[in-house]
Amino acid sequence: MSARLIMKLQVAAAVATTSDVLHLTLVHPRRPELPSWTAGAHIDLRLLDGRVRQYSLCGDPAERGRYEIAVKREDAGRGGSTWVHGNLTAGSVADVSAPRNNFPLAPAARRHILVAGGIGVTPLLAMARTLANEEADFDLHFCARSAADAPLLAPVRAVCGDRLQHWFSDQGQRFDPARLGGSAADTHVYACGPRRLTEAVQAVLGKKGWPPEQVHVEHFAALSDETSKPEPFEAHIASTGALLHVPADRSLLDVLREHGISQPASCELGVCGACECGYRDGTVIHRDVVLSVGKRRDRMTPCVSRARGGVTLDL
Repeated sequence: MSARLIMKLQVAAAVATTSDVLHLTLVHPRRPELPSWTAGAHIDLRLLDGRVRQYSLCGDPAERGRYEIAVKREDAGRGGSTWVHGNLTAGSVADVSAPRNNFPLAPAARRHILVAGGIGVTPLLAMARTLANEEADFDLHFCARSAADAPLLAPVRAVCGDRLQHWFSDQGQRFDPARLGGSAADTHVYACGPRRLTEAVQAVLGKKGWPPEQVHVEHFAALSDETSKPEPFEAHIASTGALLHVPADRSLLDVLREHGISQPASCELGVCGACECGYRDGTVIHRDVVLSVGKRRDRMTPCVSRARGGVTLDL
């Protein structure tokens, strides 16, 4: 579990926004304000058995009195969403972390294009709220099977107005990333949703000349590559000179813990970024879905990423 602040928050409301998505409002039972956050942030939700799941905040960052998340029930998932749907009702208490943001709005951008697929709309709704409050230039493309299957559609429509374009497959509508056109120096794209959508956005915009640093993607699932075979490597600790052997069947994070090197962690899937650390040299095999291209030059996630031969950690 990460060392982030953990709060016991009360479920003020639990409302179905679609047949399989639960919209939760969380408040502190005594304090009027919660830790501040920015659009794109997520919280950790700790389940009773100690498991931790990450959920994007979808409310308004300007509203300090509550956190809002929307959780899609995934019956074939790892069990977190089914636990939330079965146990969190109005009046329930949940262990929640302070927010962390790995998917922020680019401060230098003058125009923002948001692309959401299904439950991926959650962080983008928070972005839309912030951009609307700032009277910024933005559009939101919302992809779903149908209007009935589009989570949080009512607040999305209310916030975005005519800046919203929805793409419902039951109406024969299909979003094509090519319609976003060529890149502009002051325009950034943010995509969140199923991997097929985010990969299509990255691939198409890459071919059209968009710089990678102007295309931001957030994933809800870990990277899967059945062709990748883990190999052992050595980790050199810069601060102490220690040399640690990381076997093929163990993670660098596990080995660090074994040798008494405390490193915050949460998802341990390369999704949340809680265990991120620096490295000084070595060829890192990045297996996370959270670090940007720029960050990967000297940062890694020891829960899933590895090295070829050896790496010096800035620890």
